[in-house]
Amino acid sequence: MASIKKFLNHPGAKEAPAHALEFQPEVDHNPPMRGLSLVAASMLISNSQWLQKFMWSNAKFGQAKYMLELNGEQWRAQPNVIPISSSSSSSSISTQPILPFDLSLTTPQPPTVPGRFTSIADYHAAYASGQLTPLQVIDALLPLIRRDIKPKQQQSKYAVAFIQSKVDEVLAEAKASTERWQAGRPLGILDGVPFGVKDDTEVEGYVSTMGMKVDERFEYFKKPATETVWPAKKLREAGAIMVGKMNQHEIGMDTTGCNPATGTATNWYNTQYFPGGSSSGAGSALSAGLLPIAIGTDAGGSMRIPPAFCGVYGLKPTHNRVVSRNSSMCVVGPMCSNPSDLTIAYRIMAQPNPSDPAQSSLAPSIPPSPTAKRYLGLCPEWIALADADVRTTFNRAIETLCSSSSLGGYELVTIKLPYLREGQLAHAATCLTEAAADARNRVANPDDYLKPLNYPNRIMVSMGAQTPAADYLRYNQLRHVIMQHLAHLYEQYPGLLIVTPTTAMAGWPIMPGDNAYGCSDGNRSIRNMTYVWYANTSGCPAVTCPGGYVEAQQGEGKLPVGVMAMAEWGEEERLLGFAREMERYLAEAYEGGRQRPKEWVDVLGVAKGQVKV
Repeated sequence: MASIKKFLNHPGAKEAPAHALEFQPEVDHNPPMRGLSLVAASMLISNSQWLQKFMWSNAKFGQAKYMLELNGEQWRAQPNVIPISSSSSSSSISTQPILPFDLSLTTPQPPTVPGRFTSIADYHAAYASGQLTPLQVIDALLPLIRRDIKPKQQQSKYAVAFIQSKVDEVLAEAKASTERWQAGRPLGILDGVPFGVKDDTEVEGYVSTMGMKVDERFEYFKKPATETVWPAKKLREAGAIMVGKMNQHEIGMDTTGCNPATGTATNWYNTQYFPGGSSSGAGSALSAGLLPIAIGTDAGGSMRIPPAFCGVYGLKPTHNRVVSRNSSMCVVGPMCSNPSDLTIAYRIMAQPNPSDPAQSSLAPSIPPSPTAKRYLGLCPEWIALADADVRTTFNRAIETLCSSSSLGGYELVTIKLPYLREGQLAHAATCLTEAAADARNRVANPDDYLKPLNYPNRIMVSMGAQTPAADYLRYNQLRHVIMQHLAHLYEQYPGLLIVTPTTAMAGWPIMPGDNAYGCSDGNRSIRNMTYVWYANTSGCPAVTCPGGYVEAQQGEGKLPVGVMAMAEWGEEERLLGFAREMERYLAEAYEGGRQRPKEWVDVLGVAKGQVKV
């Protein structure tokens, strides 16, 4: 397979001007709201364009219009850089084979590994040995995830990670997988392995509620999807069993996972903290051991913040890598319990789709040469924004990867990044603007676009509806400068991984009243996305990995700290290698190794009758 050497839609390598690289942190003044005060504010704001515009301005979303240095810069509406193979034409790219799964990916970890999570390899070994069948596993799993059990009090405490499951279909898939195994014709490493799909992602026969309360007044909630999104389709074709649609922060518009309508998924490391959002159900289910794979979406960290808060792994791919979406920020990708599972799931999901020209144009990512020089890029003033305990955990991991030739052998380089403040505000405003457009697409009368939403989202989405077109274009000029500077860094340091904590804080504590009506805390939301937004704005891939644990301020149980790396467009395999190195760091260099939550579930043990839940 030829190496990736060229790009289409590349921004061109150009270092940002000195003033763009000067970073001055600012204090935000978005009022936190929860409880009845949130309800009252939501009702007022959602019915007043004047208040919506005031809130939009107060969030400083209008700053970009005063950045005269952007005059003349190109508008970059999509970060759709396409890596191409120097020896492959676009017509032949779709025939590229999946990279093989070597023994390091398909061999179960020794049982003595600290904090060991059940992997795809474990499921495969259980089926291959005849110890279990996929049907036995699904029979054990379904009682833990079903939301249709009545009365509600009899539902499993783990079930809140899910929204809906079509039990008959799940059992039929499990039966078919069992028959393949019994006939000696399994489809491969994934045959019989359970996975879930975030509820904003299409699966045939399911209504994608997006975490909203079902409102029969709107036709949207009566129309099941007629097709399955490509990544889920490919997992199913490989024999994996789709067990249900997963809970999320409503319409993906915040990073806590707080959802009064569908229930807030649990952070099993410390139940007094949110699981992160918006892929909250995925983070919760993975950390609880219910599944090894979940499919999610990410427009502002939604496949990285929940894994970081919940101590697992998440990969935000290159823009359009696994499926093209109608968004300039949002991508679909995998979250997994282990980096080996992340690698397998990614490679299956990223197969070219002949009916998706944008997705199928991207050349496959390939692992880097083991002899190539390796760089980690660190922006000190950006890292300084994180809480002290997060910085300490992050610094220890990075120092080890750079000082140990067996764990990483990276060279650490200091870098500058442009528009760290201005770009983040532009990213937030862009996400809200696109959310407002999407909300109008879900209703017959555009004036009703806020009615299906909860109280916090009525505030945020109505703010997004106030974004002037000229400001939106200004945001896209910021994107262009950011992408050009990243191209400059990747040219200067080939194979560079830009490393940060995944979030500036180890967790988001649940406050009294949050789960009654939701909560809106713009200052904390911006802080929580301090690092993740850069990959969404630029279209670059990024991965989050557990890097350690810190003490919590409330509740019982330590909080995981995520370490994130962002790579050049098309470099997913380099990131997956980094994730495997981080796994080794936890096992070999971090005191105590990887930790599992106290109420982690051994699903295979339950299926064997050896463990009770």
